[in-house]
This record gives sequence, C-alpha cells and structure tokens, in this order.
Amino acid sequence: MNYQPDTIAAIATAPGEAGIAIIRISGNNSLTVADHIFSHAGEPPSRRPPGAFMRGFVRLNERIIDEALLLVMRAPHSYTREDVVEIQCHGGFVSARRILQTILHEGVRLAEPGEFTKRAFLNGRIDLVQAEAVLDLIRAQSDRSAAAAVEQLNGSLSDSFNDIYDNALHLCADLEAALDFSEDDTPPALIPDGIAQAHKVLEQIRGVLETWEEGHLLREGALVVISGRPNVGKSTLLNALLGRNRAIVSPIPGTTRDTLEETIILEGIPIRLVDTAGLRNTTCEIEREGVRRARIHMQKADLHLYIIDGSQTLGIEDHAQLNSLKAAQSIIIINKIDLGIIIQEKDVPVFYNIKAQLNTGKGLIEIKRCIIERLGLTYSGQPRAVISERHKKILQKSFVDIKEAVTILESGQNETIVLAAARLRFAIESLGQITGKAYYDELLNSIFSRFCVGK
Repeated sequence: MNYQPDTIAAIATAPGEAGIAIIRISGNNSLTVADHIFSHAGEPPSRRPPGAFMRGFVRLNERIIDEALLLVMRAPHSYTREDVVEIQCHGGFVSARRILQTILHEGVRLAEPGEFTKRAFLNGRIDLVQAEAVLDLIRAQSDRSAAAAVEQLNGSLSDSFNDIYDNALHLCADLEAALDFSEDDTPPALIPDGIAQAHKVLEQIRGVLETWEEGHLLREGALVVISGRPNVGKSTLLNALLGRNRAIVSPIPGTTRDTLEETIILEGIPIRLVDTAGLRNTTCEIEREGVRRARIHMQKADLHLYIIDGSQTLGIEDHAQLNSLKAAQSIIIINKIDLGIIIQEKDVPVFYNIKAQLNTGKGLIEIKRCIIERLGLTYSGQPRAVISERHKKILQKSFVDIKEAVTILESGQNETIVLAAARLRFAIESLGQITGKAYYDELLNSIFSRFCVGK
C-alpha cells in the first residue's frame, strides 16, 4: 500500500443482520462529503464542533437511502488524526453498502485493509507494536488474550522496546564519539563500560524474549492432539472436554476416519483439540488416510494425549507409540478402569499418566489440570503484553549483533571500536523496525494487509 493523504471510506462493522452498521470516512474531504450526502435540521456537519452527533438522512440525488446518525471527529483528535466522519445506519446487508456507494460517488476512495490503522501509525498516533495490538484485540479468543492486547495497545510493550532501543543507541553513540579522540586520549574506561552496557541490553532482550511462548499460545492457541488405537475412548474424551457431543462414539472400530478439531479455553488460552483416527494397520484406503493425518498432527502437537484401554493388553501399535512419546509433551491416559486394569505398570512409561473412566467423566478434572501444568498456562490474573513472532525474529537478530559487538570489544584488536559500533548499528536498525522508528513498504504491507477493511 502506498500512503496517500486522500479521503477514504469503508464499512467498519461485520456484514450481516445487526442493529446498526457503521461507515467510516477519513481524510481532508470527509466533512465536505458529509455535507453533500447528509441532510438534517440545523448546521451542516462541516460547521459542527468535534464530537457532535446529528440525526438525519443519507441521500443520493434527493432520494433517501436511510435514516442515520452522523458523528464528527476533527483532526488531530480522531483515530487516524485526520478529519473523520462516522455514519451509523440500520444494520443488514443492503443499507450500509448503499451508503458506502453514495460516499464513493463523491470521489472518495475505498479504503484498503487496515488503512485507517495504518494512517494512525503514519500520522504518529500509535506505533507499529500498538497497531499490531489492535489486530490482536479484534482476534482475541479469551479474556486473557484481550487483556494482553489492551496492555500492548496502551504502550507497555512499546516502552520495553523503546528502552532497549535507546540503551543500544546511547552505547553506539558513546563508542562513535570516541572515534574523534586519538588513541592516547580515549577514555580508559570506555571499552569496559561499553561491554557492561551491552550486557545490560542483552539481558533486557532476554527478558522480553521470555514472553514469546505465552504470546504464541495467546495468539495461535495450543495444539493438543488426542490419539490411540481404535475404541480406546478418544472421541469420548473430546466430547467430555467440550461438554457436548461433537464426535460420534460407537463400539465399532474405525468410526473416526478423519481429524475433528474444536477449541476450548483453559486458563484464558485457546486449546485446539484434535480427535484423530484410531492407530492401526488397515486395508481400508479411507481409514489409512485418516491414520496418516493423525500422525501428521501428532508430530505438530504442543501436547499429546495418548489413550490406552486399560482393560486390554498393549498391542504392537501401543508399544511403538509409547516408546516414541516425549515426556515433556505427552500425557498418557489409561481409560476404562471400571473394566479392570490388565496392562502391566512396567509397560507404561514412568512419566505422567492418569487413570480414567471417560464415559462417566472420572479423571476429567485431573486431565484438565495436567494440560494446564504441561503447557505452563497457570494465570495470575495480571495481564501482560507479550511479543509476537515478528518481534521475536527481530530481537533474536539484534541479540546476535550485540553479542558480536561484545566479542569484538573483548578481543582488544585494532579497530575494535569501529567494528563494534558497526555491529551495534545493525542491531539498532533492526530494533527500530519493531516499533516503526524505521520501516519500509513491505513491512507495512505485511502488517496492515492482515487487517479487515474498515479498521
């Protein structure tokens, strides 16, 4: 997207039946357009003070399109820091679209995805980290993820990034200032102090990087895969965790032949539960494909729930699967304990296992508690902003550059300061891309193209 200070418009609410729909206009001509299409008793919108609400009618060539409310927001006290007009009309599929077409006939351009938020960034109201928080808030699936997004929108994460950036910049400035001195006049404490300051920046980066795992879970959710041989209770567990009958439960082996995915919320984190086809050798082509898909999901899982029928001896598939499980990413559930436990304790790995009777819900609370512990989802109730994948990659690159600068300073070689300062400059340039102190078109496109039109 190429930023142009023209006037844009879009529908800001989701399509479909609703009480109201909102059409947003932003740019220098927004109030003039409002004068042309909106009629009501009293002064026209362009003569109204900021924050004025008006009730009237949207018209096209004197034909009434809809009765509506119009809100005036003047620069710089608006979402985009431009003159903004919002029209609230009746919801539905038709009215908002007709009003938008009327606005576009006035020479206004249809907004691109995320362009209102992009203008808020380009006009200095928010930085890139806060802009990303807007999208996180829109996509939040739980109170916890929404609270984290609000913290980020309020600037707490930006403050951390700015502190890291400023400290790296001051360190680099001190080193470059020393280049104006002769070798004999260089302050003797410059390099030791520079190394100490660099380590401080590295520690700050490490601290922020520690929030990535939580951020990943809040934004993407945790993938929890349920697997096991046919008829061990996989679909029963899925239904129990969901609290409703989502999967068909049958004594006939091979009932589930594809993956079923549903989401629950535990400790404010979205958990993507995947029920899979029973693991066994089969001549049925459809069931073989289901088993193949099951194994793919098992490899991707953040946590693996492997179910065993405790009333039967372990099969070849069980032994092979149990030997491949990773202790930190697996929970073994021994089901059907009401039928009597036949399997030998020595055949089951020593890491966490739960005895359950899933058709009655016995063991379900313990399974949920174990999922929370294994994924590290314990929540104190205090929201905190957490970094995204984009932030993580930039921080990791900057960490490497600053670490290299430390190595150079510690080497004591000729041109030490020049080489270390160059490395720090690389890190500073990267760090500036997090908040938008430095940016390029491709970076903005990658961020704002993920937004919906109208935001």
